Amino acid sequence: QVQLVESGGGLVQAGGSLKLSCTVSGIMTGITDVDWYRQAPEQRRELIASITQSGDTAYADSVKGRFTISRDDAKKTIYLQLSHLKPEDTGLYTCDVAGWTSSGLRISHGTVWGQGTQVSVSA
Repeated sequence: QVQLVESGGGLVQAGGSLKLSCTVSGIMTGITDVDWYRQAPEQRRELIASITQSGDTAYADSVKGRFTISRDDAKKTIYLQLSHLKPEDTGLYTCDVAGWTSSGLRISHGTVWGQGTQVSVSA
């Protein structure tokens, strides 16, 4: 069993900050690459940040300089620090995790899903 939980969202005013967490538990013993997405109702899902196993990061232009992705492998947790928030940052934030189990089974992107965490930014 692989479990994934996103947390840390909330309702904030423009200019505020939030720190999101994506925690993996269960039989997934190692994490390789992680992508953070966001999606507003009836809108296209947007890839906003990625981090590799070695710690290399990438960001969408819309969030570059404001969001920071990081990871704590000991806690099997990936963070997304959201700063200088804007109303257009509003959406359901989800993480997509790839990794492997103790038996060597590879877990591909798109296999593990959490409930997401809602971020709402008021003007």
